[in-house]
Amino acid sequence: MPHSHDDEHAQPASPLDNAPEDVKLAVDLIYLLESNEIDPRTALSALAMVKADLERKIAQTSTQEQG
Repeated sequence: MPHSHDDEHAQPASPLDNAPEDVKLAVDLIYLLESNEIDPRTALSALAMVKADLERKIAQTSTQEQG
């Protein structure tokens, strides 16, 4: 019978387990960028594009909700 993940090999609780979702996402993104050795300037440029795109989507959603 296979062992479940909740057995004796379970990961210890991390402070991130109770962190807000945006903090967890930020940590994941930092890890992704660092583990792929992305130049910080390239990452900031890409993040600015992502931010602008997300802000546009939020504005569209707000406009649709009002209309």
